[in-house]
Amino acid sequence: PAEDAALVNQAEQAALRAGRRRPAVVAAIEAVKDAARLPFDKGLARERAVFQQLRTSPEAFALRHQFFAERDAVRLPADVQAAPRPVQTVAIIGAGTMGTGIAIAALDAGLAVVLLEQDDAALQRGGQRVAEHYVARAAAGKLGARVASDLVANLHATTDWTQLARADLVIEAVFEDLAVKQAVFQKIDAHARPGAVLATNTSYLDVDAIANATARPQDVLGLHFFSPANVMKLLEVVRGAQTAPDVLATGMALGKRLRKLPVLCGNAFGFVGNRIYNAYRQQCEFMLEDGAWPEDVDQALQAIGFAMGPFSVADLSGLDIAWRMRQAQAATRDPRTRYVAILDRLCEQGRLGRKTGAGYYTHTDGRQATTTDVTVRGIIEAASAQRGITRRPLAAPEIQRRALLAMVNEAALLLAEGVAHRASDIDVVLVQGYGFPRWEGGPLFWARHQDRTLLEQDLKRLAAEASQGFRLADLTPLLNP
Repeated sequence: PAEDAALVNQAEQAALRAGRRRPAVVAAIEAVKDAARLPFDKGLARERAVFQQLRTSPEAFALRHQFFAERDAVRLPADVQAAPRPVQTVAIIGAGTMGTGIAIAALDAGLAVVLLEQDDAALQRGGQRVAEHYVARAAAGKLGARVASDLVANLHATTDWTQLARADLVIEAVFEDLAVKQAVFQKIDAHARPGAVLATNTSYLDVDAIANATARPQDVLGLHFFSPANVMKLLEVVRGAQTAPDVLATGMALGKRLRKLPVLCGNAFGFVGNRIYNAYRQQCEFMLEDGAWPEDVDQALQAIGFAMGPFSVADLSGLDIAWRMRQAQAATRDPRTRYVAILDRLCEQGRLGRKTGAGYYTHTDGRQATTTDVTVRGIIEAASAQRGITRRPLAAPEIQRRALLAMVNEAALLLAEGVAHRASDIDVVLVQGYGFPRWEGGPLFWARHQDRTLLEQDLKRLAAEASQGFRLADLTPLLNP
């Protein structure tokens, strides 16, 4: 009996961790424990009764919505359905963190991989990163040593561009700069075999501008992997103006072969995920000027199920990434747009996030401080004063609603512009790629369960506060199934 109790407790704690202590998980565990003390038939009846209660909960409806949305997402629209081109060998250009992550995903799927870098030192680091991954998997018992060795043997690391001719599909994963990517695609065009699919892993750049660097834009598409690429399930498959249907089909088929969730997107800045995340982050920055501290926003959003709030995420990924993007957009930014310069001021002081020991938060020995320091608060207060805002505390419900409203508004714009093919695809992207809580279904599911009149009133209020930079969306296409 003592051993049984220990085993039951061990299993219970594991299930609670896996289920993030959601109420349905707790109820299911208690039902099983209760049923185990009863005669078998009565135990089954007890479990059935609890299941029937949980089945009709809002969380259960949200989970079922996400389940079916994921299955719809992998289906191409009728006008671009075609047989995919065969793919057995994939070439990946760039042996950094993203490139090696994609390489591992491809090797795991049984594909041969050509990993290309511009110099031997970078290539060696990338090849070593891949090899160490499989050594660690074998040491942890996740793979047999022979299997791990065979997978590594399928990797051909090289600095020779002529090796691209071996590939059925080429994926560029270099620095996020349009000129750099265009130069790479000119070289790809010169060396890739006719009929090969050419993909860019850009996260927000213009796929058509990249495709036009080649003589075969019909063979080019976007494959936006999420980091770490061998772990994250989401894959945005981006359709360029001239992308051939069988090229799109190949991208979707590759995603499924890599055990990912491929979602078709139109070619627009940030595609679906980063475009919505940018609107969400921008609204969170507005709330800093209005009176919240970064920890207020992060904690409020974690309370509804986000693994991390936007400012903790920014510190983790590095503030300089967003800073470079903002600098690239500065020349075309409407001066009437409400622009929050807090992140710029942090970067100017060398506070780039965890990698420099400070960003929105300070970081010591890998641990993030629970509150922001006087430097950050001074920068935020100065931003509020410059805009003429009298700061006020923002309660968690207001923070949560404003963040969700910003997502919903941008989702409606994406759907109207054709960047998102289905409304439910947006929920898949946000859940699978951006940490939106699965049990909330996604921003679309959330919006469809709000009062329509109140939703539109609140969005008009956000638009007024954001001034020129906010485009108010028509929610009809989003809310009407």
